[in-house]
Amino acid sequence: MEKRARLRVAPVLLAIGMSSVSGVASAAGYAIIEQSASGMGNAYAGGSAIAEDATTIFYNPAGMTRLPSGNQLIFGLHVVDAKTKFTNDGSISYLGGPLTGPDSEGGTTGLVPNFYWATDLKHGAKFGIGVNAPFGLTTKYDEDWVGRYHAIESTLQTLNVNPSIAFKLAPKWSLGLGVNIMYMNAKLTNDLNYNVICGGSALCSGASAPYADGRSEVDGNGLGFGYNFGALYEANDRTRVGFAYRSSINQNLQGSAKFNAPSNFSADFAFPAFQETDASASVDLPESTSLSGYHEVTRHWAIMADWTWTRWSRFKELTYEFANPYQPSATTEENWKNSNRVSMGANYRFNSVWLLRMGLAYDNTPIPSDEYRTPRIPGNDRTWVSLGFNVKAAKNISVDVGYAHLFVPDTGINDDQSTGGILIGDFESSVDILSAQLNWNF
Repeated sequence: MEKRARLRVAPVLLAIGMSSVSGVASAAGYAIIEQSASGMGNAYAGGSAIAEDATTIFYNPAGMTRLPSGNQLIFGLHVVDAKTKFTNDGSISYLGGPLTGPDSEGGTTGLVPNFYWATDLKHGAKFGIGVNAPFGLTTKYDEDWVGRYHAIESTLQTLNVNPSIAFKLAPKWSLGLGVNIMYMNAKLTNDLNYNVICGGSALCSGASAPYADGRSEVDGNGLGFGYNFGALYEANDRTRVGFAYRSSINQNLQGSAKFNAPSNFSADFAFPAFQETDASASVDLPESTSLSGYHEVTRHWAIMADWTWTRWSRFKELTYEFANPYQPSATTEENWKNSNRVSMGANYRFNSVWLLRMGLAYDNTPIPSDEYRTPRIPGNDRTWVSLGFNVKAAKNISVDVGYAHLFVPDTGINDDQSTGGILIGDFESSVDILSAQLNWNF
């Protein structure tokens, strides 16, 4: 085991052992699907076809042609409570013996806000702007937990501005186009095992060993650009089909790497590594394609369905570059696979004031195996069960509320990409989401 440890640590001992850019999110990978409280009640079934309010700017901008004339403003907020509890099952230190430390819970509660505005243009066209956060959320573990060399805190925040236009190509066909301007900020921390880094190496004199744990922190931000488009076919007043595409966005994050090394290690180390330095990483956010259908069965009942494919296979590896010439770049293998999300839903309209929503969804994880799972993103397949309602509060104002519970099976991990050892165990996870939005027509 010690020989293998040195072989694994040698290329990555200066790479901080980080292997992801976000924490637990409610959709597969580190995507955030909560861009509409009205869609939450249906588990986002029919997302690119339902086109009932200005949140269609995100799911299919072509749907803006169905909005009432004038202006529509939407303010939305989603509370995402993600629980993830780790249980150790024989984690191994690279120095021999077990990794020490208690189990920990890494889940957090996060807020996801949305804003949308749609207005009229000439000749029946529409213009809209969406402001949202398509990727993100956080995991945070106790500082002394058994997996501290793999992850302590992982935070990813995005802010996306999405101006869009929509127009009619023909009486039954609409087309929508948009651009995406996305800001990203990321922060990752974990401990470093300096005894493993120095063990058996000529880089250290070893005179003052053993060493206490150290801490590393990498943060950075960047600005990326992409586009999205969609088409909507309205077979009749009761049936429509939507198609939508969102492009990949490349983010070149620029920031810094900070290290808190033991004082005796600093004296023993043979060259000036593990010092504060500029750092950078390139992240390709995945593209996605959606196909949705919506059909009003009766004047009271409507049904809808959706299939969304996301190209997570872009996330093959994560490479960190450091400005310090004594701190070489390092690569962590990810090897994610493409994922699919399928959902179905139904609406029941009681009267002109109240509408009830319900939905089911299955979202499969892009993480290929326990060996590529990390405590930063301990994701697994998710099954959604959701309910919601819309109430018309006034002539031009309505409110949407939605709730979903996500069932996540127990998740194994066998992560050997750190300076400390191999993290072996299981995560027990679940997610609860409560969403609300205000719709204002004027």
